[in-house]
Amino acid sequence: MAEIEIDIKKSIEENASDYFEKAKKNRKKIKGALEAVERAKKKMELLLRQEGEKKEFEKKEREELERRSAAQREKKWYEKFRWFISSEGFLAVGGRDATTNDILIKKHLEKDDLVFHAELSGSPFFIVKTEGRKAGEATIREAAEATASFSKAWKLGLSQIEVFYVNPEQVSTKAKAGEYMKKGSFMVYGKRNNLRAQIKLAIGLYEERVMCAPLSAVRKNCEKFITIIQGSQKKTEAAKIIKKIVGGEIDEIVRAMPPGEVKLLNEK
Repeated sequence: MAEIEIDIKKSIEENASDYFEKAKKNRKKIKGALEAVERAKKKMELLLRQEGEKKEFEKKEREELERRSAAQREKKWYEKFRWFISSEGFLAVGGRDATTNDILIKKHLEKDDLVFHAELSGSPFFIVKTEGRKAGEATIREAAEATASFSKAWKLGLSQIEVFYVNPEQVSTKAKAGEYMKKGSFMVYGKRNNLRAQIKLAIGLYEERVMCAPLSAVRKNCEKFITIIQGSQKKTEAAKIIKKIVGGEIDEIVRAMPPGEVKLLNEK
C-alpha cells in the first residue's frame, strides 16, 4: 500500500489540492509516454515498410540488369541450336526441329566433324565440331547421350536408346531414286558406329549461357548445376527452381531443357 506524505503546515484541503495537481501531472506524463510509444511504433512500421520497398526495388533492378546483360551479350551462332561443350572441350551442336536439323547439316557440317543421330523417329542430328582434332571417347559418349536425351525418347520415358555416329561424307542431302526425303532428313551411307546412350541431362551456366547437356560435360564446365531426368514437373516450374540454384533467365532455361516434363535431382 502506497504511503501518503502530508505537510502538517498545510490544511487538509491544501494537501488534497497538492495531490490532485500531482495526479494531473502524472496523468499527463503517462499520456505523453503512451503517445511517444505510439509515434515510435508508427515510425518503426514506416521504416520497415520503406526497407521492404527498397529491397523489392533493388531485387527488380538487379533482375532488370541481368535481363539487359543477357540481351546485350553477344550471341554465338550455335545458340540458335541445342549445344554444349564436352568434358574434353569440343563444341557439340544439335537441331531443335526439322528446320534446324536441315540448317545444321547443310550449313555447319565440316570435314572431320562427327555426325550423330538416334535410331528413332523424332531424333535431332548432333554434330561434334572437331576443328581437325580427334574427339575422345568421353565426347563421343556425351554427344550420343545428348542426341538420345533431346529425342522423342524423353517423352516416351525410355531410359536409353541406340545412337549411331558417322563421318560427314557419309551423310547425303539427296534421296535415293524414286524416294522422297522430308525436310531435316538425310540419307546415311556406309558403316555406322553404334552405341547405347543413356537419357539423362544436367543444366548449368557456361560463360553466362545456359547449358543443358550430359552430366559429365556440365560437371566439367559449370560451377553450379542441377541434374534433370524424366518426370512430371512442368518445365516452367522447374526453371524457376533452376534459376535460384544456378542463375540464368527463365525463358533461356526453358528453351535449353529437353522436350517434355522433368524431375530435378540434387545428384552431383
